[in-house]
Amino acid sequence: MTRDDLMFRDGLLYGQRILVTGGGTGLGRVMAEAFLILGAEVFICGRRGSVLDETADALTAAHGGKVVGLACDIRDDAAIEAMLDRIWSNGGALTGLVNNAAGNFVSRTEDLSIRGFDAISSIVFRGSFAVTLACGKRWIAQGIPASVLSILATWVWNGSAFTVPSAMSKAGINVMSQSLAVEWADRGIRLNCIAPGTFPTEGMSARLRPTDGDGAFRDTSDYPMGRVGRMPELANLAAFLMSRQAEYLTGQTIAIDGARFLATGGNFASLRAWDDDQWAAARDSIRATTAKDKAARTA
Repeated sequence: MTRDDLMFRDGLLYGQRILVTGGGTGLGRVMAEAFLILGAEVFICGRRGSVLDETADALTAAHGGKVVGLACDIRDDAAIEAMLDRIWSNGGALTGLVNNAAGNFVSRTEDLSIRGFDAISSIVFRGSFAVTLACGKRWIAQGIPASVLSILATWVWNGSAFTVPSAMSKAGINVMSQSLAVEWADRGIRLNCIAPGTFPTEGMSARLRPTDGDGAFRDTSDYPMGRVGRMPELANLAAFLMSRQAEYLTGQTIAIDGARFLATGGNFASLRAWDDDQWAAARDSIRATTAKDKAARTA
């Protein structure tokens, strides 16, 4: 991403300190880069410390500024508190949080184990709440205004067959944001959400279109605009919602999907056409991707 990709003036986020969970890759990295370009100090967290360090080094080399990578499993309450202690002691309080860390994969629900459900819900639902609560307690105690942005999906409005743990979890964070927007409004803490349509990333393609290979998400015949999303489009929306210019906007979830949700439902209902062999192939592909990711975390 370059400065020309962003629609806002230089320094829009100057003085802000923003934590992006899952900020080492994918949409998290895109948003972290935009915040950095616009003047914020950025902290990114995830489970793979080496990936975070690589991202932090690459972004600061490209744009200057400050990006700090912090290895943290947001399923671990003690790890969250330790991470926030490091941030608060490294220049002061956060002013913003982006709940972006997620996990997802397609599966027939009858094939899911509780362990599989927990793998998604413990990150998306419990983890996002845990980080929000830990930050919120500190902000309230110190009288600090702040902004929380959660990355959801259009499934929060209509559910999604074959990604039930994610749909349930993201719907819960949607309601959390609406609830806390009211509860914390007089504390100066805003909570909003973005429901992106298709913004392809490597991890997304491997788990949500596991049998498509390099052709994942290339068929855009059912997309009203005839294309998927472009990363700067998401980054510009995120930057606006995190800025002080949006400080009267709270409790909202904004779709950015080129009207696909309105046209098609924007979910995975089409996978009803898959047969047993296709589901078996999908499971094998997803397991291989998961094993590769686990190996990278322990390397």
